[in-house]
Amino acid sequence: MHNDHFSRHAQQVLTVTRGQDPSQGPGSDPSIARSWLRCLEDYHLDPALTIAPTVLEHGRLLESRERLQQVLQIAGSEMNSLHQQLSGAGHAVLLTDARGVILNCVTAPSERKIFERAGLWLGADWSEACEGTNGIGTCLVERQSLTIHRDEHFRGRHTGLTCSASPVFDPHGELLAVLDVSSAREAVSRQSQFHTMALVNLSAKMIESCYFLRHFEQHWLLRFHLQAESVGLFSEGLLAFDGEGRICAVNQSALNLLGQRRDGLLGQPVEAFFDCSLDQLLGRASASATASWPLRTRDGRHLFAALRGQARGHTAALSKPAPAPSRLPGICMGDPALQNDFRKAVRVFERDVPLLINGETGSGKEAFAKAVHHASQRADKAFVALNCASIPESLIESELFGYRGGSFTGARKEGMQGKLQQADGGTLFLDEIGDMPLALQTRLLRVLEDRMVVPLGGEPLAVNVRIISATHRDLLGRVEDGSFREDLYYRLNGLEVGLPPLRERSDKSSLLDFLLAEESAGQAVSLEPAARQTLLAFTWPGNVRQMRTVLRTLVALCDDGSIRLVDLPALLRQAPVQKVSELPLNDAERQTLLAALEGQHWRMTQTAEHLGVSRNTLYRKLRKHGISRSAAV
Repeated sequence: MHNDHFSRHAQQVLTVTRGQDPSQGPGSDPSIARSWLRCLEDYHLDPALTIAPTVLEHGRLLESRERLQQVLQIAGSEMNSLHQQLSGAGHAVLLTDARGVILNCVTAPSERKIFERAGLWLGADWSEACEGTNGIGTCLVERQSLTIHRDEHFRGRHTGLTCSASPVFDPHGELLAVLDVSSAREAVSRQSQFHTMALVNLSAKMIESCYFLRHFEQHWLLRFHLQAESVGLFSEGLLAFDGEGRICAVNQSALNLLGQRRDGLLGQPVEAFFDCSLDQLLGRASASATASWPLRTRDGRHLFAALRGQARGHTAALSKPAPAPSRLPGICMGDPALQNDFRKAVRVFERDVPLLINGETGSGKEAFAKAVHHASQRADKAFVALNCASIPESLIESELFGYRGGSFTGARKEGMQGKLQQADGGTLFLDEIGDMPLALQTRLLRVLEDRMVVPLGGEPLAVNVRIISATHRDLLGRVEDGSFREDLYYRLNGLEVGLPPLRERSDKSSLLDFLLAEESAGQAVSLEPAARQTLLAFTWPGNVRQMRTVLRTLVALCDDGSIRLVDLPALLRQAPVQKVSELPLNDAERQTLLAALEGQHWRMTQTAEHLGVSRNTLYRKLRKHGISRSAAV
């Protein structure tokens, strides 16, 4: 059956590439026909061949991931959000390097084997020269977004896939990576990919912009657009220049808005293109760059701009916007219980006590950890994050401990620093610690006790690092079933902080405003009352991460500065209204909790077992009702 399908597909490919172009079918698309022709004439591929994709050896894959480490960090949360927006099931979200090698993959754990059987392995080379026409490889050649749907693939073995891919460019216009969403479902139509392609494009642009902003953190950064409300969105122009006013880099949107070529801008003084002096321009700078102002180009184009940087002296005619109030980056804590937990976390963290953050997926565990780091005396040191669930078991040891040059086949000559060494003097955040393999748990425990790290094939090195770990799992349950070391659990759990899910936070309204302000980045966007009420009433199973993703999409699609009920996704508009529990029921629950606590002498583990709930649930209930031992006395 499969052989017949492969033969028919191969015959279709040969028919098209011989110039016998059918009026319909995959070969009717000129870009597909061109790619098929390249596969035959340039790469000498056989469409009926069923060999598995080429996969990089361990050392080369680590080296490729290290080269794009910053991109992988930026893309990680964006890929998770994209997977969530696509309802998760049936999709794999992939990031490759500029050669087409898969460096990261986000998919449902239950579907991982399905995509691996399709050849979507970490380290697999999906360049067009290796795998023929496909979303990743053809995107690399065409340097533009595209969808390759089922029979449009060159190889017969890939015709069960539908792939939508978008290029990610670096600040110098070079191809940096490819973001791809692949589906192995038969029911996927080409028309259904329009929505998927739009989301992939948006995510790729977000990764591009974030990489540009981070890459030029030490430069002056001009952000501009034709509309004031679009400054700060993914379509804005970005232009970085040095202390002397010489242009260092621009993104494609900046070139389009200025009507210039890249080689005509780089190295030139920024004031040669804008109708103001360098001093006037620098007088407008602010650290947050949230307020935009009119800016005219030398050839008369009217733009709106914001300049990121430390403001210099400025004239009265060009007064700079008032700086935004200082705050902890990326976090809002209006919930009193959360504020109290944060204060305690910072105090014990300063005494080198490890923190264990527990909470549902998307509840803001990494944001909380970063806030603790930035509030501590280590704020000016490195904050290094490692997601133990997103890195395959074969790579996590090298990522965490590093390796010495030549310690295994494919290893780099100079070796590689692991996350523990990168965090020396600062903070290491171990996300999803509950998914760390047992063998690595033993090595991590030794590091925590000896304060020494041993790279693969290397000698012991002293490290000064503080640990914050996080999980959405019941670690005590994993200790009981033998999948997590008990001694490591107690070593990491110096103070356990249970983050409440979004549906239980008392500051949901202020958090909504906070996230909307962050995602609009200076754009004036308001929520109509009905839309606001629906957003606040929704249960948010994906928590803060889901709310942020929804708001980001709403802001990107907002044309007139107002978000209405009709603009909200159908999932939110059609959700049943969450009813507030009756007061007597709340009182009864509070009394039940107090009685159980007194009966178990306020021992939390025994109380949770008595009530038949997890300790996390117990702590959430205590926060909800404002119960503490001191308050009950």
